Amino acid sequence: MNTISILGCGWLGLPLGEFLIRRGFKVKGSTTTFDKLSELKALNIELYYINLSPEINIGFDTEFFNSNILIINFPPQRRDDIFEYHTNQINSLIHEIKRSSVKYVIFISSTSVYPEVNREVSEEDNLEPTKESGKALLNAENMFMNCSKFQITVLRFAGLIGYDRMPGRFLSGKRDLKNGDAPVNLIHRDDCIQIIYQIIKKKAWGEIFNACTDKHPSRRDYYTEQAKLIGLEPPVFDETVQVDFKIISNNKLKKMLKYKFKYPDPSKIMGI
Repeated sequence: MNTISILGCGWLGLPLGEFLIRRGFKVKGSTTTFDKLSELKALNIELYYINLSPEINIGFDTEFFNSNILIINFPPQRRDDIFEYHTNQINSLIHEIKRSSVKYVIFISSTSVYPEVNREVSEEDNLEPTKESGKALLNAENMFMNCSKFQITVLRFAGLIGYDRMPGRFLSGKRDLKNGDAPVNLIHRDDCIQIIYQIIKKKAWGEIFNACTDKHPSRRDYYTEQAKLIGLEPPVFDETVQVDFKIISNNKLKKMLKYKFKYPDPSKIMGI
């Protein structure tokens, strides 16, 4: 299990590849942006051009799929036919995986598969997403889970923060914002990478994991403080308007992987 392919070497996939190389893995990475190929090469990541639009690009190098483990890390595209388009992308991808040597798959999903139900939600909840992106991701999860050719673990990340994704910028200066009392569901990129590594290391296959910080401060408190920390104008929330929320449980992940978050409280991250 020393060869890993990462489909989608962007903000998360690129540092993930670098991390895995430092731990002795051979890493193959894909991108849809030609100007990123030199960056992958500099990190000793074997580079491939893979583009699902929605079918995989003609003439792609099948050697990309000649790996023990495939990490799939690309979100549904924002478009009117998001569900149909993403389904076609996943169909094309599964077709290629079935013809390859891949035995294990990690599918990066999102906690957007959960609707706002005003309570804590866990992997055991069988709920119908309300957002089109969530519907597309849940359908993709099911498509992968129904394949017997390989073992898959689904990893549902909360909102990604860290490094250049500084939360203080997200809502700075905005006014009349809704849902100030709603809890935030976030996770730092460093924890994302460590969790993926622990799944591989502990062979935690055939599972679905939520990945989110332990603490869930309110949107008002969190984004106000984060904006102040980097010297930006804090957002202003409409105190009279509240909408639904959810709290993502990470109990299963912490128990099964014996994982301790590097950043359990997003309020303590302070823009790093």
